[in-house]
Amino acid sequence: MANRVVAEISVVPVGTGSTSLSHFVAACLDAVGTKGGVSYQLTPMGTIVEGTLQEVFEVIRAMHEAPFGKGAFRVVTWVKIDDRRDKESTMTSKIESVAKLRQISRS
Repeated sequence: MANRVVAEISVVPVGTGSTSLSHFVAACLDAVGTKGGVSYQLTPMGTIVEGTLQEVFEVIRAMHEAPFGKGAFRVVTWVKIDDRRDKESTMTSKIESVAKLRQISRS
């Protein structure tokens, strides 16, 4: 099985004439849903995606293109990729690792 990465993607259409971006966010999530093999979680400031590096790059492209399909003429996309190759790292394992440390420190 190929190494999986975790990425945070934030797509912002610019100059849309509206302060609401919900329909653009929905279009980006629809684009993620078309890519098999990836897990994702919407957060208030972006979307966390987990998959192989190739899958994640395909998702990034699809998410970046989605606002153009909804009428945007300019899009800015921020990407952070955590590519850990010494051991498996998932969205869940990253959260559990911090939770475990917090629990120990409270003891």
